[in-house]
Amino acid sequence: MRAAFVVVHRWAGLITAAFLFFSGVTGAVISWDHALDEWLNSHLTEAKTQGAAKPSTELARLIEARDPRVRVSYLVTTPEAGASLAFFVEPRINPATGKRFQLDYNQVFLDPATGEELGHRYWGAVWPVTRENFVSFLYKLHYTLHVPEFWGSDRWGARLLGIIAIIWTLDCFVGFYLTLPVRRRSNAARPARVTRQLERGFWARWKPAWAIKTTGSLYRINFDIHRAFGLWTWGLLFVVAFTAFSLNLYFEVFSPLMKTVSDYTPTPFEQRTPLPLDQPAVPKLSFADIIAKGEADGRSRGWPEPAGAVYYAQAFDIYSVSFFKPGDDHGAGGVGPAQLYYDGQDGRPLGARVPWQGTAADVFVQAQFPMHSGRILGLPGRILISAMGLVVAALSVTGVVIWYRKRRARLAARAKSGSRSATQALAAAE
Repeated sequence: MRAAFVVVHRWAGLITAAFLFFSGVTGAVISWDHALDEWLNSHLTEAKTQGAAKPSTELARLIEARDPRVRVSYLVTTPEAGASLAFFVEPRINPATGKRFQLDYNQVFLDPATGEELGHRYWGAVWPVTRENFVSFLYKLHYTLHVPEFWGSDRWGARLLGIIAIIWTLDCFVGFYLTLPVRRRSNAARPARVTRQLERGFWARWKPAWAIKTTGSLYRINFDIHRAFGLWTWGLLFVVAFTAFSLNLYFEVFSPLMKTVSDYTPTPFEQRTPLPLDQPAVPKLSFADIIAKGEADGRSRGWPEPAGAVYYAQAFDIYSVSFFKPGDDHGAGGVGPAQLYYDGQDGRPLGARVPWQGTAADVFVQAQFPMHSGRILGLPGRILISAMGLVVAALSVTGVVIWYRKRRARLAARAKSGSRSATQALAAAE
């Protein structure tokens, strides 16, 4: 059985190593995505003038008037003090071709007081990587590998990494099993040294797996790092692996699975089939209409937070209104703000999402991103997840080194055995 698990661990590690290395390194960086982005791009994120902010809905119309090819899909209603307003945009359909307009940007930054455009960029662009899109390039690389859109979907990269995460999750248990000491077996022919080792207690035999011997060979140190790091961080590795699966395969696997095994409340997005990318819905209600509805419904629910942002998902024809005070969009332990959902055609309510409320399954689903990002523990959690990204990268590299050294040793043994057999055959022939 152990030999079979060794083979499973070897191939699982080889299949996932490169993916996990890049995901680990990028994850260590994007734990600080907002701070890094603001530091690199203050010319976009800081307002130029002081004064009362214009209504975000008015600024959204200004963006669309300046470039009729775009439709604003996300806006923040109230800027943070001294900050610009960032709007996400999506391409409209080109009536001449029936396809989406090709845009070189999807995010626009405006001065809240004047409406002056401070700049725009393509969030998550593959190339060229510039100062403006560097952080978003890493962020999207982390969960999509920048796999391009094809067959009418832009989720193939996320799905691929979701499959990698499933393999990684299962391999966590295989790797843990392989660190356990070999069971005692009766064998009169075994060396006395091995007999003495097996006669020791379980912990005495397992304890070396948790340590790194710095006096050994480089290969031994590499092996100890791989095994000890995996043991000491096993719980966190499992959490990161499982949440990577749940987030990347949310619609395809995780949500359907939750519906079958628990009392789970699906979001409106999970109850509608997304429209093709070149056949998006066109809302009949404006951002202003939805904000008014959201504000009234939020007050009726007793929510003290204002409507902080609105997003229109044209693939689902759904508006979502998020309730938060300026700058607190990651609040509630990283699970995000309360949200209300509305139909884009008639504005009828489609549901709500309240942080840390609902069934146990609902809370479990909400906790996936906060656990994966570390935001569930605030700043210490983000530091921990950033460090875990480096651990994942280190485990990937050390695992490949172990495989390479063992493979080279096996090939050398085969060559030596083949040479010996050839010599014996030649001697017999003579």
